[in-house]
Amino acid sequence: MFKVNYSQVKQVNVEEGGAKGVSLRWVISEREGAENFALRIFTLKPGGHTPLHTHPWEHEVFILKGFGVIVSEGKDIPITQGDVIFVPPEEEHQFKNTNDEELEFICLIPIPKKCACG
Repeated sequence: MFKVNYSQVKQVNVEEGGAKGVSLRWVISEREGAENFALRIFTLKPGGHTPLHTHPWEHEVFILKGFGVIVSEGKDIPITQGDVIFVPPEEEHQFKNTNDEELEFICLIPIPKKCACG
């Protein structure tokens, strides 16, 4: 078993092109022995946003605090504390903080399986 308070996990800035005012903590990943899923906590500063992007995996999101919008298929969908979001594979999306306080959310993604096919 692994236990830690998330505030003790190093917060790193997201330097990916198109990101602004975004940081994250990899709170559970392969480093802790997870084989199937990685759990991350994102923080978006006021006016911050993730890149508008797609990827081949799904992810599940829970809004911890703040509010903003998720851009999905060209539409701004309001999000707020307590909201749960499922983003299917290959769906273009972006999280934006439209508030004057931080937006914080949990994001769960699959860990890629390593092929043992030799």
